[in-house]
Amino acid sequence: MLLPSSSRTLLKRWINHTGVFDLTAKNRLRGQISGIDQLSVLVQFTAPYGGLRGRLKEQNSTDIRGHCYQKYSQMLPSNATMAPRGSIEPVRFTKNITFFCNRKQTYEKDNQSLRLTVALDRPLVFIFAWLQASEKHLAKYAEFYLEQGFDVLCVHITPWQLVWPVYGSQKVAADVVKFLSNNDFPEGIVIHGFSVGGYLWGECLVKLQADPAGRRVLEKIRGQVWDSLADITEIPVGVPHAVLPHNPTLQGVLRNYINYHMKLFHEEATQYYVKCTHLFHYEPAICPALLLVSKTDPVGTEKANNRLRGIWESVGVKTSLKCWDKSPHVGHFHKHRDEYIELLLAHLRALDLPMYNRKAKL
Repeated sequence: MLLPSSSRTLLKRWINHTGVFDLTAKNRLRGQISGIDQLSVLVQFTAPYGGLRGRLKEQNSTDIRGHCYQKYSQMLPSNATMAPRGSIEPVRFTKNITFFCNRKQTYEKDNQSLRLTVALDRPLVFIFAWLQASEKHLAKYAEFYLEQGFDVLCVHITPWQLVWPVYGSQKVAADVVKFLSNNDFPEGIVIHGFSVGGYLWGECLVKLQADPAGRRVLEKIRGQVWDSLADITEIPVGVPHAVLPHNPTLQGVLRNYINYHMKLFHEEATQYYVKCTHLFHYEPAICPALLLVSKTDPVGTEKANNRLRGIWESVGVKTSLKCWDKSPHVGHFHKHRDEYIELLLAHLRALDLPMYNRKAKL
């Protein structure tokens, strides 16, 4: 059964936007995707890693059903200029890493080592964003942490970087590890991750495990918060929901493709997801953790997060879990704002952060 012309157009636009697979490229594999509801579509798959240079080029925007969704990385000014945007300013540090600040500030660095010219004088919260996170939504979390006296740094990956990790997410993880390794953080680091951000942190853990100084880097982290943490088995559920939130039909098509992709490209992709998941569960940063979940979230499930809590407790990570009866994936802050903030504040005060220790002595 063929898709309606409007759905085919929309799917092709998303394909061209992310570069995951291409309907018109040469050197393709042909595969048949069969949907749960007997919906099928013939898709021609691009050979892995073909045309990387072209695929890595950013597009200005993608128009979906009359709405313009601008790619996150292109919303940001470089660290040399800061266009006035109100109280919260995003400042690009690398292609995938961005500072948010509420004061006139640049972050000069050595481009090879990513070492800051001027060291940070406040604790750092490192936000690992969910897939397709917008600047507007991330700024809400940045605002909270800036008000608490933190510097705020955010890292994100694209759908393409997720499904082709060797040339995508692992490159981003390398920059994160380089930044953490080559800078001093006397006031400590807190990680606040969302959904697929847990996978990206897992890629960082893989690189830290291979580095003799990796354990010393992990000791810089004083606390962690994981919101709607996505288990690796839920990638086929989470990715379609993130990139095609208003089109259930194409979500099913994309879900089938991702299942196909994970089976076909085990060596190029799936094996890395499995390794990252193992390290995330069994060799985490040994610091207090807060898990924020919902009973109605199909991606960051209560069952998977409860299992993670049990494993972390067994390896020495003090872990708290809050599960709401009803709130959407990465929507807990919006749905339960006051309680969410109370949980964050209580968690932060319990961490070994010099800033809070000094306040306690006053």
